[in-house]
Amino acid sequence: MKFRCERDVIVDALGIAGRAVSGRGGMPGLSGVRAQLVGDSLTLTGSDLDLTISITVTVAGDEDGVAVMPARLTTDIVKAVQAGAVSFEAEDESLTISAGRGEFSIRLISGDEFPSLSEVGADSVSLPSEQLAEALKQVVGAASSDESRPILTGVLLSAEADGLRLAATDSFRLAMRDVTGVSLLAEGQSVLIPSRALGELNRILGQGDKVELSLGERDASFVVGDVRLVTRLIEGDFPNVAGLIPASHTNRLTVNRGDFMDALRRVKLLARESTPIRLEIVDGKIDLVAVTQDVGTARESVEATYDGSDLTVAFNPDFLMEGVDVAGGDEVTLHTIDELKPAVLRGMEGDSFLYLIMPVRVS
Repeated sequence: MKFRCERDVIVDALGIAGRAVSGRGGMPGLSGVRAQLVGDSLTLTGSDLDLTISITVTVAGDEDGVAVMPARLTTDIVKAVQAGAVSFEAEDESLTISAGRGEFSIRLISGDEFPSLSEVGADSVSLPSEQLAEALKQVVGAASSDESRPILTGVLLSAEADGLRLAATDSFRLAMRDVTGVSLLAEGQSVLIPSRALGELNRILGQGDKVELSLGERDASFVVGDVRLVTRLIEGDFPNVAGLIPASHTNRLTVNRGDFMDALRRVKLLARESTPIRLEIVDGKIDLVAVTQDVGTARESVEATYDGSDLTVAFNPDFLMEGVDVAGGDEVTLHTIDELKPAVLRGMEGDSFLYLIMPVRVS
């Protein structure tokens, strides 16, 4: 394999494919990026068995071939050389990288060590990248990072009457977003996609205006421009999240999203050691309060519109701020029942997004 390309082009491509490279010991192939050259098309692929990312770029090809390059070392070398053309030549068990007056020779990884790539079903649906990016931003953060509960580390994609629903929960909060006009799953069908894969997908959605989504029995594939991401699906039953949402609420608070977010950031400075932020809500005003023993107290008032009975309710500040941040729009509404039952946060731009958050019991 032999080709030449601009340094910045190969650096960007290695960075994208390298997001899927694993640091697991004992499996050398997973620490490499597979390079395949056909004509002037170079495809770089990284994989950790659960997640695979491929990107195709145009280079000046000289000799077709396939080689598995050590991902981190190759990337470090290419980043370090001077800007301009960089030449690559893979022969036998070594890779030579040349740029300017510098030349580097490194050992390749055996191609047999690299995992075989799975094929995903051909049926696909196309949707705007911007629309999916907004939905992922609103939902993915609510998934759990606790690998001992793998079901909760995923985002559920389920078929709805008018489109697709994305939902994620870590058992303390729930984020749900409906994407209308998308028909991929059969009625009643759902799949569970790892939140890590969707987080990586969100990084590459800027590569194209459209994203092609395909589903297989055990894998899902997303194609954006010249980038393809394949992830294994999570097996198991996701919680019945619809049953967590209260049918009605007795209290409704409407507040400017920017003012609310700014006040939360300031009051959170005194919310140390998992201290919740209390919302003391009365007609026309909301007081945000944080009290941390041996540290101090913060209190700030924010103008609001409130329909309901006087209420003091407390929340984990990080969870509440994340919901407010992704809700969108100029205003948000917080629907509550009492200080112990789940509250529902929504933006003012339709009903497509819902963020349910559990209150924290305080004395």
